[in-house]
Amino acid sequence: MGKDVSKEQIIVKYENGKLSQTTDQYATEFPLTIRVNGNEFATIICSPNHLEELVLGFLASEGVISKIDELESIQIDDSKGGAHVELTHQLGNFFDYSTKRMIASCCGKNREFYFQNDAVIAKTSMTHIELLPNQVLNMMTQLQGASNIFKQTGGLHNAAISDCNDFFEHRQDIGRHNALDKLYGYCIQRHIPVRDKALIFSGRISSEILIKAAKIGVGVILSKSAPTSLAVKLAQDLNITAIGFIRNRKFNIYSHPERIKNL
Repeated sequence: MGKDVSKEQIIVKYENGKLSQTTDQYATEFPLTIRVNGNEFATIICSPNHLEELVLGFLASEGVISKIDELESIQIDDSKGGAHVELTHQLGNFFDYSTKRMIASCCGKNREFYFQNDAVIAKTSMTHIELLPNQVLNMMTQLQGASNIFKQTGGLHNAAISDCNDFFEHRQDIGRHNALDKLYGYCIQRHIPVRDKALIFSGRISSEILIKAAKIGVGVILSKSAPTSLAVKLAQDLNITAIGFIRNRKFNIYSHPERIKNL
């Protein structure tokens, strides 16, 4: 599972006109360097848990693997911040290793690195999923109820994947893309089909997040926050239902509303 994702420290707090000493929880920031077939591929700044899932989801999102059978071995050394991956195939000349990639936690991606494979890897959704309004509301309630470490630190992104019924898996990370990659890696490890699943996300649905959802292969993404204009356009083009502002028993459907059914 990795190291602790939060730590306690002594701080000085100003409140009610006074300074006082107290303790506070803060999110752990952890660099993980991924080597693929002996080549240094990327360093991801992340929360130090579910690291194998993170590596698998990240590599799948970048088109390095598409299924677990393409993995010869994976070794995580969290004491040194390393992940060593051996594949059953060579990467070829598509990836240039001349420049080391540093994937920062603020957005989870280097922009140039992010967009070079999107056209190939992003999938038009073929989902048959249909949701009732109460299922949409209940999944967001589940996400908020599972976010214990966020409540302690205020420094993590929260995401979950669900079939809207019994299956619900939750991950947290300082990087928003990392949280989604951990969920993707979880599903890859366990051969869980994602086509008829929904992603539930705590943050804004940006174009990058929408493309990540398309790469994973889900047909619905839910957020308590807003989408961007480009994210909505991409959702329309990629046949993904994007739902935002899920708050106070209300929500807005921005694309493909036909999947949301009234009783």
